[in-house]
Amino acid sequence: MAKKINVGMIGYSFMGKAHTFGYKNVGIFYELEALPVMKVLCGRKEEGVSAAAERYGWESYETDWKKLVHRDDIDVVDICTPNNQHHEIVIGTAEAGKNIFCEKPLAKTLDEAKEMLQAVRKAGVKHMIGFNYRTVPAIVLAKRLIDDGKLGDIYHFRGVYLQDWIVDPSVPLSWRLDGEVAGSGPLGDLAAHTVDIARYLLGDITNVVANWKTIIEERPLQAETVKGTGIGDVQAAEETGKVTVEDAVMFLAKFANGALGTFEATRFATGRKNYNAFEVNGSKGSVRFCFEDMNRLEFYSREDDDYAQGWRNILATENVHEFAAAWWPPGHIIGYGETFVNEVYVLLDALAKGQMPTPDFVDGVKCQAILEAVVNSVKSNAWEVVETEF
Repeated sequence: MAKKINVGMIGYSFMGKAHTFGYKNVGIFYELEALPVMKVLCGRKEEGVSAAAERYGWESYETDWKKLVHRDDIDVVDICTPNNQHHEIVIGTAEAGKNIFCEKPLAKTLDEAKEMLQAVRKAGVKHMIGFNYRTVPAIVLAKRLIDDGKLGDIYHFRGVYLQDWIVDPSVPLSWRLDGEVAGSGPLGDLAAHTVDIARYLLGDITNVVANWKTIIEERPLQAETVKGTGIGDVQAAEETGKVTVEDAVMFLAKFANGALGTFEATRFATGRKNYNAFEVNGSKGSVRFCFEDMNRLEFYSREDDDYAQGWRNILATENVHEFAAAWWPPGHIIGYGETFVNEVYVLLDALAKGQMPTPDFVDGVKCQAILEAVVNSVKSNAWEVVETEF
């Protein structure tokens, strides 16, 4: 009989909904040694969090995260708050001896991230960071092809993460455009995912050189939240405020394995909604992927006969593709929400077995080190070395 793992979640907007989707559905698609119990939801405003807890199916709610993490009936704390709150909550949760699942980016700065890693190590708790794209079957397939040598020696990684939801200057100044809260713009919001995918596929990045730009420097202040997702869903006030993050960022990178990388992230790519895409080129072949067609991986092999060479489309929905076997029959595709079900499965399976989930806070800190090196490069207008040992 599966044991129970009691979950307390802090934050209930966009990521809170996504993680809740994972907890509610994981037991349907995976045979688990440990089942999640949605014990308590936490938010600052009682009216909002109580309504969300009832709607989402959480047993209870709290308005103080410190009360949540010290409750005796909580086994793992899931942190879905804005970036500036991660550091304090993670350290408090670790000191309370609770396992932690934290959304990305891990922190606002590398120093904060290091302190968080030190705290979970000192406490001896399990820790996981929310890089959900690692559970996309097509991306896992790309890694398998690379690890199996199908691409040969790796030459290039090209990654872009493009959205357009703030192109309109009338979009209000939400927390994602406030450097004191978010830490950065698309660098931490979007490029963090691309950086983690690149590290997952190819290993550590050692050097970066970067540039960025704030395209719209002032926006209307936020009057009120309309839908509560935190993504382009707020009503504008008449007053304006200063945008204190970048709107677009690009950087070059050197990998420890000798490959070169290019990265771009922006929320000003008109027509792009969630264009999370990459291409990897090697001596024997290439792969390319775009999340807007997330079930498909494109693969080119120079080892095919000359007359048969060309890009092939692999629909990664067969039982041989990791995570796909838990879902529908071949060809019955999965979507964005299912990545969080897969992610919750990874978390629960590791906790049930007493193992560390993957990716963990080390991956979060390594990602943060790359993001910080990008910031430093913008300031220095030069190549910066990335710290890789933690």
